[in-house]
Amino acid sequence: MQKTIVIVSTLDTKGQEAAFLKALILERGHQVILLDTNTGGEASIPPDISAEQVAKAGGGEIEEIRKMKDTGKASSIMIEGAIKKVKNLLEKGELDGILSFGGASNTAIATSIMKSLPFGIPKVMLSSMAAVPAYAGGYFGTKDIAIIHSVVDIAGLNPLVKDVLNRAVGAICGMVEMGGGPTSLSRTAQKKDLIALTEFKFSEECCFHIRHLLEKKGVEVIPFHAQGAGDRAMEELIGDGLFQGVMDIVPAGVGEELLGGNRAAGPKRLEKAGEMGIPQIITPCGFDMLSCGPLERGDRGDPLWVSRGIKKRRLFIPDAFRVQARTTSQELREIAGEVARKLNGSKGPVIFLIPLRGWSSLDREGMPLHDPEADRAFVDELKRHLNPRITIIELDLHLNTREFAEEAVNRFLSLYEAKRSL
Repeated sequence: MQKTIVIVSTLDTKGQEAAFLKALILERGHQVILLDTNTGGEASIPPDISAEQVAKAGGGEIEEIRKMKDTGKASSIMIEGAIKKVKNLLEKGELDGILSFGGASNTAIATSIMKSLPFGIPKVMLSSMAAVPAYAGGYFGTKDIAIIHSVVDIAGLNPLVKDVLNRAVGAICGMVEMGGGPTSLSRTAQKKDLIALTEFKFSEECCFHIRHLLEKKGVEVIPFHAQGAGDRAMEELIGDGLFQGVMDIVPAGVGEELLGGNRAAGPKRLEKAGEMGIPQIITPCGFDMLSCGPLERGDRGDPLWVSRGIKKRRLFIPDAFRVQARTTSQELREIAGEVARKLNGSKGPVIFLIPLRGWSSLDREGMPLHDPEADRAFVDELKRHLNPRITIIELDLHLNTREFAEEAVNRFLSLYEAKRSL
């Protein structure tokens, strides 16, 4: 079936390359919409959506934008306008995928536009900046953007540029030909309800059992790696109405955000499920540690290591890149207060499960981060601040046991069935 692919480019300087991409896509039997985001001058090839139209949609006039010395402001207007244009195409069923290419400026603009589109819409960015660590994560953020490192600068049509452009076309065409998209992910298209589950390495056993127990009950489980970006993405998808419940086994991103750790999940973590009113099971897994690697940060006097006295703590160091530092009683009190503040606003049912024999594989008795006194400080503080309508259940179990997983699943199903019956 013929698909429509939007190519985002600055057609004053990249018209030749955009035309090459367009021709390749047309050869594959798909339609192309060229969207011009340039602020430099006249397009070198005819666009389908001109820079003038994009600027107007963003609340500006292209001639005025081209005179601006503040390139950041100019880009913001063009991004806003382009987002409105692509969303309009999506609503009309005229966007099945989106493709762009370029260096730092084009990558920043194009990926900002791509981020506005829902999960499931194919998004491909061919970029000479893909391998720059300081920027790469920001380009795709929490969205399903495929970024291809061009290696060479995409300037002109030399044999190497043609090669990477060919492969970029192969990627976007292959994606759109496979179908999918947001319609297939909608609740009405699902044969099963979808339940979100957070997990990471130190909760593996617990989450393995949870997935299998829920799947036996006919529930589809979608796991998210709670490393910061994964759980931020989960929050966004909850807000899109994709999920009917959350088993938030690893809400650690709240603590990491508060303390400055590597897995910080943003200021809105642990809020969207409450806003949507869907059932939640929460545990304290991951609050027992602060991710602060690599190890060399301690040697160079990193502010986090200095301010929090990381070198003096119990540490788990599997390699030079990953360091987990035990959280203190005071830090856990702060985390408990923040967790309570977020959960107290929940419109739906919430149960907080506390495994008294340890919250992760690293704080079992005899393990490097075992500290039941600090754990107790969290529980006591949580009880002080949490709304009484939210149930706290303490279990004489370790989190990474089948018994705890069974209890968590049974509690969740009781909330889930009660919610469905309303």
